[in-house]
Amino acid sequence: MAPPEVRFPAARSAIGGVPIADLVAAFGTPTYVYDAARIEAQIDRFKAFDTVRYAQKANSNLAILDLVRRKGVLVDAVSAGEIHRAELAGYSASGKPAPIVFTADIFDRDSLEMVLDRGVPVNCGSPDMIDQYGERVPGGEITLRINPGFGHGHSRKTNTGGEHSKHGIWHANLEDAVMLADKHGLRVTGIHMHIGSGVDFEHLAKVSAAAVGFARRVGSSVRTLSAGGGLPTPYREEDPEVDIDAYFAIWDRDRKALEETFGHAVELEIEPGRFLTAEAGSLLTEIRATKKMGSNTFYLVDAGFNNLARPILYGSHHPISLALDAEEAAKRSLRKVVVGGPLCESGDIFTQDEGGIVRSEPVLEARVGEILTIECAGAYGFVMSSNYNSKPFAAEVLVRDGNAHLVRRRETVEDLVRGESIPEA
Repeated sequence: MAPPEVRFPAARSAIGGVPIADLVAAFGTPTYVYDAARIEAQIDRFKAFDTVRYAQKANSNLAILDLVRRKGVLVDAVSAGEIHRAELAGYSASGKPAPIVFTADIFDRDSLEMVLDRGVPVNCGSPDMIDQYGERVPGGEITLRINPGFGHGHSRKTNTGGEHSKHGIWHANLEDAVMLADKHGLRVTGIHMHIGSGVDFEHLAKVSAAAVGFARRVGSSVRTLSAGGGLPTPYREEDPEVDIDAYFAIWDRDRKALEETFGHAVELEIEPGRFLTAEAGSLLTEIRATKKMGSNTFYLVDAGFNNLARPILYGSHHPISLALDAEEAAKRSLRKVVVGGPLCESGDIFTQDEGGIVRSEPVLEARVGEILTIECAGAYGFVMSSNYNSKPFAAEVLVRDGNAHLVRRRETVEDLVRGESIPEA
């Protein structure tokens, strides 16, 4: 029997069939590289759902939005900027189901005006959103995002349910929200829930049952159920894969019971973000120094938390491989190292646990000038980048069918100060 395939090998020489050495030679470092085939394969796993709606906050590059649109995926937007991005990628505001839905807990003024101008449907996460929309669009339709009073997630910062979360309309206030909608003649046509991530099916069944219960409380005007997102991505070899078919079966069972009650069809949506793009993305970074600090060995690279903030924000784990072919990798030994970036911050460490606890990770012995691949970085990577320490944004590259396409050029130092000015003395 063949040994099981290693999900995260210590060495990786290519991404999507393109040698990493060629990618670095063409685009430099740090650079994000996305494998289109991996994204398309993830989308295909959701074929049982009526609608797949991409939560673009995970990765909103126009090339990614165009890719998912061509695969039949619709899009969620949380800002005026994301609506604009969706339109540039070929989405229109009109259609059934809606190609773009605006989901938030508030309307900032720009978002409200764009929603009204484009006719984008809204998923309301607060009573004030209902009121503000109803004043401008009396007689329209809305959906409601409900906070069921419980949540789930690998970090308190990613848990989107319960009384410590700002998200959604509190479950006990649902009837008040419906009455507020009625005041403006608004029809509540859907229920949305997203409370965090996990593969615990007892937990997932609880989410589905709660959503159906809220739909019954609203009444037969409900025609869509959104299961939200939060489907987990494996970042470690031992992390389990979520069974999408089993997840669908839970929601489908409850959806059918609701259809029987209402006497009409209820569409079932899923709203993945990270799940579609995380495993497809890699951050390529060059080792610029190695050094011993007491018992720790450090590999210091040219990418920092200005490029990938998840470790410093959540203590998130990312697999790290060395860009070597198998023959050369076989000559190297693993060693425990701390991988850090160039920023003038002690927290600029890629190998840390939540709370800033620095940890060592086994990485192949490496030399200055070699390339590390920080893997599973295709979601909440570039989109959370900053110019901290006046560092330019990294380049982004999409690999498709063995060809590499630059989909965002590297920012220059001139770009850093574009728009700034010094007042005259």
